[in-house]
Amino acid sequence: MICAAMLAGGIGTRLKQGKPKQFVDINHKPILVHSVETFLNVNELDKIIVSSPKECINKTKDLMDEYFPQNNRIVVIEGGATRNGTILNSIRYMKDLNCEKDSILVTHDASRIFVSEKLIQDSIKYAIEVGAASPVIPATDVIFESKEEGKLTDIPLRRYLCHAQTPQSFNIDKFLEIYEDLSEEEIEKLDEAMMLFYLRDANVKLFPGDSINFKITRPFDITLAEAIFKD
Repeated sequence: MICAAMLAGGIGTRLKQGKPKQFVDINHKPILVHSVETFLNVNELDKIIVSSPKECINKTKDLMDEYFPQNNRIVVIEGGATRNGTILNSIRYMKDLNCEKDSILVTHDASRIFVSEKLIQDSIKYAIEVGAASPVIPATDVIFESKEEGKLTDIPLRRYLCHAQTPQSFNIDKFLEIYEDLSEEEIEKLDEAMMLFYLRDANVKLFPGDSINFKITRPFDITLAEAIFKD
């Protein structure tokens, strides 16, 4: 069995205009580098697949060569047009390695730079046991649903709600089996891997995440991250 991690970073402009989010420095290192460092410490992972938009792929390769020279566990591949396409590209890469049946892919948003090794290991463990797994943290605020702009349409009970995090892990053969059974309309709904398993009522193990495993999205998140490093 091959266990691989896919770290994805898109063209985010909310942090610095025109600069992809994964290349923004925090504590003197790019966001992407922080995440790769943590994943390299997880011995269960055979490969670290760094998925990059086509227009950033050369810069991403140069960055990996700069910080992790001649590390054969790291590979940079082109991502897809969608999150789902990026996952499929990573699975194809694993299949090209002639990976064994029931190999595991760990997907992670590289902007969650404070992910712990334990969180990654737990995600892998539960995916092996159940087929798919995701860390979550309980919702602390009341959530309003609005299906019409500016109108409150529902208030789900908070005790049943939680916020999904990454790393999310899954059995790649189960993923492909379900994917091939989906309609085009269902495929359009896929904005993350766990949605695919949910659409066919496949078991997804939800396990405790970590509040520090937040996603760096806005300028304030950079300020917070810098403060954490200085603490």
